[in-house]
Amino acid sequence: MDRSTIRTSKVPAVTAMFWVVKIAATTLGETGGDAVSMSLNLGYLVGTAIFFGFFVVMVAVQVRARAFHAGLYWTTIVATTLAGTTAADFCDRSLGIGYLGGSSLLFGLVLVALAVWRLTTGSVSVERITSPGVEAFYWLTILFSNTLGTALGDLVSNDGFGFAGGALFFIFLLAVIAGLYFFTALSRTGLFWAAFVLTRPLGATLGDLLTKPVAHGGFDLNRFASAGLLAAFMVVCLLAVPSRAGGHPGGAARA
Repeated sequence: MDRSTIRTSKVPAVTAMFWVVKIAATTLGETGGDAVSMSLNLGYLVGTAIFFGFFVVMVAVQVRARAFHAGLYWTTIVATTLAGTTAADFCDRSLGIGYLGGSSLLFGLVLVALAVWRLTTGSVSVERITSPGVEAFYWLTILFSNTLGTALGDLVSNDGFGFAGGALFFIFLLAVIAGLYFFTALSRTGLFWAAFVLTRPLGATLGDLLTKPVAHGGFDLNRFASAGLLAAFMVVCLLAVPSRAGGHPGGAARA
């Protein structure tokens, strides 16, 4: 493709390393969110307020940035996973609507966000995140999807599969999506968002597997230490295989 027809996006190209870092970020969100709301005993509402404020600040900085910055992008992703963890726990537990009720509500919000985004801009493709308005839809959808993922992970792991079984279940679903990507002509955009949503409950179950008590099926690791190690792992991955910005076919080149 002619380079003059490509405008740089402010989100990374979707590669194998993208998915590795995304899963680490979602697991970090689970352990970090639980560390603040449970280990510090601040509660889900206070934790949600703290992390939602962090999310708003990071999205504002991300939207104002003129170019793609890997550290900024992934910090914003972590902000959505942290906020999603405490918000989902608040809905499921404090409001008493349960894991199924919370998952259903949040799934509806994800669908509404995607529908409004498509009706407004004509596409929900991640190759077209090149304007502040589209970027706002992108981050709102990610926030809803990461909150949904927490509720869905809790639904599967707490209501039958356990943490290890839940993780294997979501790995299986992601493998199915990968097979559909490589061997069918199904919408790449649809498959991307399906995989993006499912990496969140995978991270939620992995985070719980690491930190929940042994009696509940976890390894009983310290939440703060686990979050720190996951953050370090993300940094190593990004340094070893630097993220590059995705392309926007059809956009005008800019100096």
